[in-house]
Amino acid sequence: MCLFKSFSLETARADKIMDKIFIIFFLGLLSVVYTVAGNMVYNNIGMLEELEGFEIDEESEVELFYTPSWTSERGSKVLVNVDSFGAIGDGISDDTQAFVKAWQMACATPKSVLLVPPGRRYLVNATKFKGPCEDRLVIQIDGTIVAPDEPMNWDPKLPRLWLDFSRLNGVLFQGNGVIDGSGSKWWESSCKKNKSNPCRGAPTAVTIDSSSSVKVRGLTIQNSQQMHFVISRCASVRVSEVLVSAPEDSPNTDGIHITESTNVVLQDCKIGTGDDCISIVNGSSGIKMKRIYCGPGHGVSIGSLGKDNSTGIVTKVVLDTAFLKEATNGLRIKTWQGGNGYVRGIRFENVRMEDVANPIIIDQFYCDSPKACQNQTSAVKISEIMYRNITGTTKSAKAMKFACSDTVPCSNIVLSNINLEKKDGTVETYCNAAQGFGYGIIHPSADCLTSQDKGYFGVGLTSIAEDNVTDRTDIAELAESSGDAIVHTEL
Repeated sequence: MCLFKSFSLETARADKIMDKIFIIFFLGLLSVVYTVAGNMVYNNIGMLEELEGFEIDEESEVELFYTPSWTSERGSKVLVNVDSFGAIGDGISDDTQAFVKAWQMACATPKSVLLVPPGRRYLVNATKFKGPCEDRLVIQIDGTIVAPDEPMNWDPKLPRLWLDFSRLNGVLFQGNGVIDGSGSKWWESSCKKNKSNPCRGAPTAVTIDSSSSVKVRGLTIQNSQQMHFVISRCASVRVSEVLVSAPEDSPNTDGIHITESTNVVLQDCKIGTGDDCISIVNGSSGIKMKRIYCGPGHGVSIGSLGKDNSTGIVTKVVLDTAFLKEATNGLRIKTWQGGNGYVRGIRFENVRMEDVANPIIIDQFYCDSPKACQNQTSAVKISEIMYRNITGTTKSAKAMKFACSDTVPCSNIVLSNINLEKKDGTVETYCNAAQGFGYGIIHPSADCLTSQDKGYFGVGLTSIAEDNVTDRTDIAELAESSGDAIVHTEL
């Protein structure tokens, strides 16, 4: 669904080989020049090996997403059509109970297909679809599911949810249908649209919670009241060819939001909203994004983390091959002052920017609040961040911005083959308390990155191995300490 100029396999392999040769040569040169600082070089080698070698198991992309629809295997599937349970599909009649009854039947029946037929528009109110379900459930959405458009009539018992799926295992969501949140009146009442409005939360269009081995393919999610698609407290989720769309000025309408989840792959998705195209927050690890189109929106973000002195942990994230167009941010890591925890083991590569305001940005002074944020000394530690093969155009003079905490500096920022231009002026890099190095072409120059930060330098091979254990422990403890409610607060 995303339009990319395909990279040839041979070229990609050659580039990776050349990158590795260059790294070996570069670090070998460092070892000669900085013989006295041998430990620094070894730490760099260990950190680069970790970032270079980190991959998410995609379980064979083609096979993973190839699941025949119910039409080609009717003999082995039990069809559960929402129309058979009284759904009208005229966009006016309330079809909620028909969907609930159809869900109960499909969930209790092995090898069933819950069908939302094409050519119809089903009005469904806020609903929880709970598992566990019988094996090999397919949710086939070919028609349109639409939410009520009046916030005043929303179910007060489910103020933050619209379509909520939980406790599922091995379920496939697929189809050419549309999930439409009818969010315009919600946006109008937001304090971000009008400061005289009270700041309050709004529903998420689709939530998959506390589930595992879930696949989502081909759906369109649009005009959500607030966030479009949330993956929460899940393991092993694959999302492919999903389109997310909302107006550029719609507030808090994140495209895909990942929280407290592990082993998640997003691929071939096109996202354009009024907030982050993709946001990754607390307790998430092992996230891979591949062939992503983003714009308009606020870019691909890790965070925000650390709000209200909380702990935020995000590790092992890869974005490989993306096109960001006319976004207010590109590749962003954002944390509040006063937080704790860490972000580490992040790789952004093969990204093309077009008229992006802040192509590369780390912001440890994030403050999305109507009031000024108080200065605090504690911060979420940010380290082992690689940017490789990042090109394109920027709207701002500061093409790269590393605004890090003076007391908890950013460390081990790696830049490789960066080329960012401004159509009508020069570009520069801004640094505050940021340590790292670059190789290959780096434009604009990142000389402001310090080579050594008084004891804040790199992570060696031994500590990386130890970190892999602590990552899992910390994330597990964070998940246990979190409450049952999924809260996405509007500011």
